[in-house]
Amino acid sequence: MTLQLPSEIVVERFLPTARAMLARELAAEGCSQQTIADMLGLSQAAVSKYLSGEQSGDPRFADNAEMQATIEYIASGFADGSVDEYEALAELLELIESFEDRGPICAVHEAEMPALQGLGCDLCVRGQDPRVETEREVLGNVREAVRTFANTAAIVDHIPNVGTNIAMAMPDAEGVTDVAAVPGRIHAMGGQANVPADPEFGASEHVATTVLAMGTVAPQRRGALNVKTSDALLDALAAAGLSTAEFEAGYENRYERLTDLLASTEPTPEVLYHEGAFGVEPITYVFGDDAADAVTTLVDAVTAPTDKAG
Repeated sequence: MTLQLPSEIVVERFLPTARAMLARELAAEGCSQQTIADMLGLSQAAVSKYLSGEQSGDPRFADNAEMQATIEYIASGFADGSVDEYEALAELLELIESFEDRGPICAVHEAEMPALQGLGCDLCVRGQDPRVETEREVLGNVREAVRTFANTAAIVDHIPNVGTNIAMAMPDAEGVTDVAAVPGRIHAMGGQANVPADPEFGASEHVATTVLAMGTVAPQRRGALNVKTSDALLDALAAAGLSTAEFEAGYENRYERLTDLLASTEPTPEVLYHEGAFGVEPITYVFGDDAADAVTTLVDAVTAPTDKAG
C-alpha cells in the first residue's frame, strides 16, 4: 500500500517541472542565469542544471499544452515586466487546480497510488463524495462475502455449472450498473471455488436482477448469491427457517415476473428458486441485508449438523 498526498506530487513533480520550463523560457527571452535565479528564488547552479537539461522535470507536465501556454505567458511577462510575482503565483495556482480536476496531477497520483484507479477520485476539488464512499463499502462487503464463500469447503458442491455470483446493490440502485458482483463468476475447479477477479459494478445481470427485484418489496435486502437448486439445498434452507418461493425459469421479463411474485407473497421470501427449463440450469438465490450476510446465511444452512437419528 502506498499513501501519497496530492500536495507531494505538486512539490516533488509539478514544481520542479515548472521551474525547469520557466528557466528555459526566461533564458530564451535573453535573461541571464543569475537574473533567472533571482526571479525564481533559486541558486545560479540550480538554474544551470535546468538549462543544461540535467533536470528537465516530469514529461506528463512538461508535454501538457495548458502548462506550456501558462509557462510561456509568465516567462514573457516576467521578461517585459507585464507580469509580477503575484500574478505568476495566481496563474500557477489556477493551473494546479485545473490539473487536480481529472488532469495530470490525478494521472500521476493514480500511478503512485494504484488503489485510486477506477474510483473517479475528485477529493482535491470536491471533497469526500458520500456516494464514492458507499461504493467502496459495497465493494468491500462483496470482497468479504467472496472470501467467506471461497473458504467454505462445503460450498463447492453447490456451485452450478454456470457459476456462482455474489452481488450487492447500492442503496439507491436503479439498474445492474448499481450492483457490484464478480466479473466472470465463481466456478468450481479442482474441488475449490475459483474467483477470477475482484468485484466490480455492473459485473452481473441475473443475480443483479434478482437483487433489484427484491429491492422493490424489501429494500433492506441488498445482497444475494446464486447456487444450484437441489432437494438437499432446499431442505437445508427450510431447516434453517428460511422462507422460500419458486418462480418459473427463463430470462424473458424476469424482473417483472419476480416483482409480481414478491409483491403477492407473504412473508417476503428469503430464498427464490426455480427448477430449470430447456437450456436453463436450476438455480436458487439466497438473499441477505448485504452480500456477506447472504453468504453467511447460505453457509450456516449448508454446514448445520443434521439429525440422522430419525
